[in-house]
Amino acid sequence: MSYSMAYDVIIIGGGQAGLALEFSLKQKNIPFVILDENEQTGMSWRKRYDSLRLFTPRSYSQLHGFYLKGDPKGFPDNNEIADYLAAFKIQNELPVHREKVIKLTQNERKQFLVTTPNKMYTAKQVVIATGAFHNPFVPNVQEGTAGFEIHASKYQNPSQIPNGNVLIVGAGNTGVQIAAELSKTHQVTLSQSNPMKHVPQNIAGRSLFWLLETFLIGRAKADSFIGKMLREREPLIGNDYKTVQNNVEIGDRLKEIKDDNAYFNNGISKQVQNVIWTTGYRNDYSWIQIDGILNGHGELLHHFGVTNVAGLYFIGLSWQSRRSSALIYGVSDDANYIAKKIQ
Repeated sequence: MSYSMAYDVIIIGGGQAGLALEFSLKQKNIPFVILDENEQTGMSWRKRYDSLRLFTPRSYSQLHGFYLKGDPKGFPDNNEIADYLAAFKIQNELPVHREKVIKLTQNERKQFLVTTPNKMYTAKQVVIATGAFHNPFVPNVQEGTAGFEIHASKYQNPSQIPNGNVLIVGAGNTGVQIAAELSKTHQVTLSQSNPMKHVPQNIAGRSLFWLLETFLIGRAKADSFIGKMLREREPLIGNDYKTVQNNVEIGDRLKEIKDDNAYFNNGISKQVQNVIWTTGYRNDYSWIQIDGILNGHGELLHHFGVTNVAGLYFIGLSWQSRRSSALIYGVSDDANYIAKKIQ
């Protein structure tokens, strides 16, 4: 292993959060470098399922106000966002080293040691911008396996799914989008833990996000009364909800899958041939070997991305500071905040 030069700031992760922070640091003339394991900027977006469209319009899918081509009121797809991030990086001359970080520690002088397979970097300050989606989560509710099953992170399009009915477990935005698409080719059952709540993307000719920003709901802090209410029950956004209501069987919370049968909490059972788990992700911070960043439940300890460890920050977390933190337009505000703390 070779040793690299020391840096003032190292950003780990080169998605929209890392790029937004790079831009903010560059405006303050703070030297930095970014390490990212993907071979191209925006690659994590290209790996998402083919029919994915953001529920934020283009005018609310921009970093630091940099223009995203197309109808401002239209909704971009995953490849548009990947292209946009790649162009943002080039236009602003943001350096990215294509290396996977495997360990983060500190030495006796409280310098950060960032280890990759081939190098070790040192830094005075580190920002972790790997986002909120690490390990696909599948609940332990089955004996054996269904005929075919896949997590949403591996889903691309209906051609992947064999003939037969499909059980989709998890009725968030991803589950509803995939259920709406698959309902055109398969018989679909969508398992929901709680009754779905829905809001349209446009209200009275105005974007939902224009209304959220105008009435400051989008800027509701995570620990505010409105923030706590929204965190408990995130609504579904978009028109796929109507398709699901008309064309998809809505099932109760899944209790278990056994012998190719799904059993639900309301006592109903159903034979299933295919299962798609849209049950989210669990964060993995095991590579961060620094005491004091997690509580006893393995949850990250931070305030608006600032941890209890001097010089260590996070960006791109869901509800990092407000409702919009995990959205492309919202991460710019968090980037400016973290850059100011670093300065």
